[in-house]
Amino acid sequence: MDPLVKRVNELYKKSKEEGLTPAETQEQAQLRRKYLDQVKGNLVQTLNNTVFIDEQGNETPIKKKEKEN
Repeated sequence: MDPLVKRVNELYKKSKEEGLTPAETQEQAQLRRKYLDQVKGNLVQTLNNTVFIDEQGNETPIKKKEKEN
C-alpha cells in the first residue's frame, strides 16, 4: 500500500477513535491535498493519452477545453 494512503487512513482511524491533535489535523489536511493532486495528475495524464478511433480507423486525440471567462 502507498505510504501516503496508509498514513491518511491511520489519521482517519485515530480521528474517529480518540481525536487528533492540531498538528495531526494539519498533517491530515496536507496529506489529503497531496493525494488529491496525485489523483488529478494521473487523470490528466490518462486523458492526454486517450484517443477516439472512428469507423475508418482515424485517431483523434482529446482536445483540452478552453476556459470561458
